[in-house]
Amino acid sequence: FKLHDTFGFPLDLTADVCRERGFSVDDTGFDAAMNAQKDASRAAGKFKMDKALSYDGAKTNFQGYEHLCVDGAVVVALYVDGVAVNAIEAGQNAIVILDQTPFYAESGGQVGDAGVLSNAQATLNVADTTKVLPDVFGHHVNVASGTVKVGDTLTAQVDGSRRAATVRNHSATHLLHKALREVLGTHVQQKGSLVDADKTRFDFAHNAPVTTEQIAQIENIVNAEILNNPETQAQVMSFDDAKDTGAMMLFGEKYGDEVRVLTIGSSVELCGGTHVHATGDIGLFKITSEGGVAAGVRRIEAVTGMNALAYTQHLAAQVAQVAGALKSAPSEIIERIAQTQNEVKSLEKELAQVKAKIAAAQGGDLVGQAVEVNGVKVLAATLDGADVKMLRDTMDSLKSKLGSAVILLASATDKVALIAGVTADATAKVKAGDLVNFVATQVGGKGGGRADMAQAGGTDVAALPAAMATVHAFVSAKLQ
Repeated sequence: FKLHDTFGFPLDLTADVCRERGFSVDDTGFDAAMNAQKDASRAAGKFKMDKALSYDGAKTNFQGYEHLCVDGAVVVALYVDGVAVNAIEAGQNAIVILDQTPFYAESGGQVGDAGVLSNAQATLNVADTTKVLPDVFGHHVNVASGTVKVGDTLTAQVDGSRRAATVRNHSATHLLHKALREVLGTHVQQKGSLVDADKTRFDFAHNAPVTTEQIAQIENIVNAEILNNPETQAQVMSFDDAKDTGAMMLFGEKYGDEVRVLTIGSSVELCGGTHVHATGDIGLFKITSEGGVAAGVRRIEAVTGMNALAYTQHLAAQVAQVAGALKSAPSEIIERIAQTQNEVKSLEKELAQVKAKIAAAQGGDLVGQAVEVNGVKVLAATLDGADVKMLRDTMDSLKSKLGSAVILLASATDKVALIAGVTADATAKVKAGDLVNFVATQVGGKGGGRADMAQAGGTDVAALPAAMATVHAFVSAKLQ
């Protein structure tokens, strides 16, 4: 099962390899693992109140492939909080089952349709459509006005712009799947998908990140299919006939005796979803992200149509903003950024040299402040405006000038930085880590390090002077 689930290796090929070597496959164990995974996926998915509905009526006649609006749809069942009712009224949330509907119910990764159910007496806003049973659709509604009873007739109107955006993304997903197999290899298998009006999200079996060059190649293939603009073809046929067409089938999915075969450009897949009339309706396809989601599973997110246009316009606006900040033409920003980075590196090098000189000078100034205790020089000093590197450089300078020494240096801006140093001959009695932690605990922090060098930080700047005043006593006690 791991070969199938993680690496996309089909069960039938595993069985072939095993047979060649005198082994058999535990089909029962495989099925149990598959069912366990499906149960876990369902448990992790969003809760649908219609899963608990008790319904034993007729199937829903789905007309959404051809129509976005159906008049005279009869209300066959109503549910409030999972309980069957005879009527619903303004303000209530409910599930409505109709004898016929143009609303697509969430399935195969495509989200359910939204829209409006209405008649002269009532208006119901449909937020989602799901399946109560495989062939029974539940419309999740809020009653905006009026009252609806079982047996009433309604006009069912799908939100056309939302559906159009969703089908663009769904059809592009089929083309993406085909392109992935062309660019990355035939081992690529769909591991999951989510298609809504905003984007398509596609998970697939692959063991390496998709490179920038491969992403560009995939985009080129999909957009070439869009430009060719062939009409989408849908055929209902027997499962065996569908296999003969070479249509892509999702391993592990359960298909009925009759299936719907979708031909979209060069892609041929089994799919019951709604799709564009021709690939050109997709408009534009753009991948927005790629990354890993599990061992051996990658995820691509992409946008189409007006969402793709908005995405590219946003990128263009960002490029223009960067160009303005760099006082450069958009076509020259890469060169300008490289130039700026070189200038920053040069300035950082100059700054480091200046800080080194300041540290050396301060080291010389601080030498006279050291107090000798049992033959060891002890120094505790605060350097205003010094960063950690400057504290280190000053510490190195002081060690070389003082000889045998225990040193604690501090700097305070909005926080406290501390560094302690002990020459090798004194580390047997005084540990730099102990000293720096002793001071740090007094300024709201903690730290530690080696016996000869240690760092710490703190948050209580006001407590620093008093903490520094305790250093000599601490070191003196250690050197007794």
